[in-house]
Amino acid sequence: MIFTVRIYVYATCFVLGSLFYLQKAKRAQQRMDGQQADSFIFYTPKTVSRKVIRKTGTDVHVSGQEHLPDGAVLFVANHQGLFDILALLGYLGKPTGFIAKQEIKKLPIIRTWMELIHCVFIDRSDRRQSVRAIHQGIQNLKDGHSLVIFPEGTRSTDGQLNRFKPGSFRLGTRAKVPIVPIAIDGTWQLYEKNNRRVKASTIHLVISEAIEPEEYEQMTSRELASHVQQIIEKQLKRTRRLQNKEDTDQPLKLEQNIG
Repeated sequence: MIFTVRIYVYATCFVLGSLFYLQKAKRAQQRMDGQQADSFIFYTPKTVSRKVIRKTGTDVHVSGQEHLPDGAVLFVANHQGLFDILALLGYLGKPTGFIAKQEIKKLPIIRTWMELIHCVFIDRSDRRQSVRAIHQGIQNLKDGHSLVIFPEGTRSTDGQLNRFKPGSFRLGTRAKVPIVPIAIDGTWQLYEKNNRRVKASTIHLVISEAIEPEEYEQMTSRELASHVQQIIEKQLKRTRRLQNKEDTDQPLKLEQNIG
């Protein structure tokens, strides 16, 4: 428990310390063009996320960054734990926002950073607000800002993959941007597995090839959701086989992010 408290205090200090950079980020948003502003603003959330994860003693391995397209992308990831967002912010390799719960807007400083990186806040209990949020997400993608969705709808908390809900895929299909599946493994062992006590883990992010609009335009949202889920499920199985040293014929190449 003491270690967990230390991580919370460490993270809180970084959030408070980011106030100075927050003001610079606001000015950058006004003075720079789209991609240049996004890269400048995203640097602080990326750096803070990496430092917090490193403080837990956790290693992060990423493969498939060569699959990252230029321009806006809808990233689709499985959702294992609280640290998924920090892992993606810190190690994905591309500025991105998230579809986030409305409750996060109650958190000062964090809320403003999330707005600056073009996150979209959604209240699932309010249908009208949810529709407005989806339209905002579509517009963000059209404007060139990438987004991450977790179509399971909630954290799995045990490492198992839950069924993907098709509704959120309309963000990508209506904006007509590439859809990139991401398999996340190991984050639930960092926090959820230990009764919400932080413990060092190993996180794997596997980025699959983009699914281009011409590939999915004939699919229904349900078919697309099932297709992406199968890709992520396959990557999770390969990653776990590699970890267990059971697959020696076709090992998955993993690259450790440092710094």
